[in-house]
Amino acid sequence: MSAYQSESGNSSTTSSQLDLEADVLVIGGGPSATWAAWNAAAQGAKVILVDKGYCGTSGATAPSGTGVWYVPPDRQQREAAMASREALGGFLSERSWMERVLDQTYTNLNKLSDWGYPFPVDDEGRPHRRSLQQAHDYMRLMRKKITKAGVKILDHSPALELLVDAAGAVAGARGICRQTGDRWQVRSGAVVIATGGCAFLSKALGCNVLTGDGYLMAAEAGAEMSGMEFSNAYALSPAFSSVTKGAYYRWATFYYEDGTEIEGAGSQKGRSIIARTLLTQPVYARLDKATPEIEAMLRTIQHNFLLPFDRMGINPFTQLFPVTLRLEGTVRGTGGIRIVDYTCATTVPGLYAAGDAATRELICGGFTGGGSHNAAWATSSGYWAGEAAANYALQLGTKANQRSVRGLGETGVAAEKGSSNSFVPSEVTKAVQAEVFPYDRNLFRTEKGLTESLGRLHHLWKEIRNTQAVPENQAVQAREATAMLATARWMYASALERKETRGMHKHLDYPEQDPNQYHRLLSGGLDRVWVKPQKLQTAVKEKELVTL
Repeated sequence: MSAYQSESGNSSTTSSQLDLEADVLVIGGGPSATWAAWNAAAQGAKVILVDKGYCGTSGATAPSGTGVWYVPPDRQQREAAMASREALGGFLSERSWMERVLDQTYTNLNKLSDWGYPFPVDDEGRPHRRSLQQAHDYMRLMRKKITKAGVKILDHSPALELLVDAAGAVAGARGICRQTGDRWQVRSGAVVIATGGCAFLSKALGCNVLTGDGYLMAAEAGAEMSGMEFSNAYALSPAFSSVTKGAYYRWATFYYEDGTEIEGAGSQKGRSIIARTLLTQPVYARLDKATPEIEAMLRTIQHNFLLPFDRMGINPFTQLFPVTLRLEGTVRGTGGIRIVDYTCATTVPGLYAAGDAATRELICGGFTGGGSHNAAWATSSGYWAGEAAANYALQLGTKANQRSVRGLGETGVAAEKGSSNSFVPSEVTKAVQAEVFPYDRNLFRTEKGLTESLGRLHHLWKEIRNTQAVPENQAVQAREATAMLATARWMYASALERKETRGMHKHLDYPEQDPNQYHRLLSGGLDRVWVKPQKLQTAVKEKELVTL
């Protein structure tokens, strides 16, 4: 028995099964989730938000701080902003979507300023809105705003499965309260998946709640993925820390263990050289290009970047320290749930996707690097998805939550009849990580390596499909392991299909960009994974491939 207290303070339920109703259910607790919840409530919808962690602190944004793709509505500035990343992304982005995101981000960040977010100011006192460095303040403010709007928040309450009606339309979700083990169910007219991307429990900062759960739930409902080959983003960090702040390594020089500089190594275009070196030996860095002014700036605006060094007694500006590359998968990648129109709807009625849970190819193509575009996409897509979900749900009327529903979760939730095999989540997770962490398998891709990994992942899927249900206290870990396995299979199946190098997808057997593969790759399926090309609506001239 436990008490679930609504964040708005207007109801409290004591039960081992919490049954709630809403117009819109938002699953997630980061920027896209809170923008979705706020705008859904602004349309007059009753909104419930469920988060795996504590809404406003969990996920990649809150502990990090980020730049934002915020560009004033000046034609030349906007044109330059849109053109700047097209080559890096393999020309798979769409100008119409980029324009919409620039417009919405500009509006939303101005609104954020009106709400009281402390944007930094320049020497003339003008706010600098391309920076959300105080991300904890940003997310605390967003939690405050949705609470004031009447959104009910269930913290530490991960969703385990979606609910659908007899016609297959999404009608809510079920999950568990991590602190008590009690179950919850929310019936709703629509659902917004804003669960973030998948970093495979790599220990990257803020990413250990980002295990692809939303992908799995959406796929179980019949949703499609897009761009899952663009999922091998690795972030620089000290070997002894989870802090992944690659931008600050622009002031670093990289060295072998003997102190010799590694020629060509860098935080941006030279990252592949770092990865290749790490395959055989340690790599060290020193922020020896930083001026005293830069050092002072870092200590002022990014405390958590320097905190691990302070704890270790290392001065990163004068001393060498070991570095590594941590997989951030689709968090800094661009693949995710396919959205089919400007409302951020998926292919499943009643289901919407936002933020890193959705594909970002529409504005980034096959490369983003995190921050900036991803942050703009989070605020914009969340805003649109929340509004559309509310309108959809309100049109259904009061009968929406009287529908007969069923849960879709199978693997990791329901047992296979007659099975005596056990599902051990930690073992499944380790097996998946063994296929996706290695640089020579995921970053530097080959036909042989992808085929071998995918074969093992498919076999692992068959094994866990024929297992007993896990105990209640392992339900979350089981679904996380299942989601990571499903994500890895879509990743590698898509990577095998893209027989070229484009965006962040580096294929050593096909090192050139192929004009005949100017398309997106859709994927999906659980027991049987499928991949198919999708032509882009706009033509583009193939230009010089940009190597990262």
